Parts: sequence; structure tokens; C-alpha cells
Amino acid sequence: MGWASISNGELLAAAEAEGFAILLTSDQNIPFQNNLEGRRIAVISITTNHWDTIRQTPERVQDACDGAGEGTYVTVQFPRSPKRRRPYPSL
Repeated sequence: MGWASISNGELLAAAEAEGFAILLTSDQNIPFQNNLEGRRIAVISITTNHWDTIRQTPERVQDACDGAGEGTYVTVQFPRSPKRRRPYPSL
């Protein structure tokens, strides 16, 4: 949608203007940077952006979306993503 360069407050306003009911993000700082009072949009923040982790339990996100109300902020907790380890170079 060409919104990559706009700030969080502008992003919330643009999403509302386009009719979005929910903004799904992995940005954990949105509740500290924006007041959702009076907003029509709900913000759902997920604690990871690791797709394989999210795909294992997508019902967590679905349940949060189903229960989201106008002007609310919900955090969906996921287990920590597995660390990717690089093999040691052979000597």
C-alpha cells in the first residue's frame, strides 16, 4: 500500500481511513508511542515475526482478532523463536 515510510501514528490514521478494523504488528512499542483512546482501530502486537513459530499456533492470532474491540491493544505471546546456529568452520 506504500505505507512503509510513514510513522506509527500516521499509520494508524491511514489504516482507519482505509477501513481497517485491526492493525497486526510485531512492533512492541506501539502502546507506548500511541494513545488508542478514541480510535476505531484495534492493535494486535505479536511477540515474534518468525513465520514458522506463528504458523504452528495461528489460533492465538485468530482468537486475538476475534476478541479485539475498537481502541484496544492486545499482545499475543509466542514462544521464543529457535536460534539459528551456524556450523563452525572446519579447521
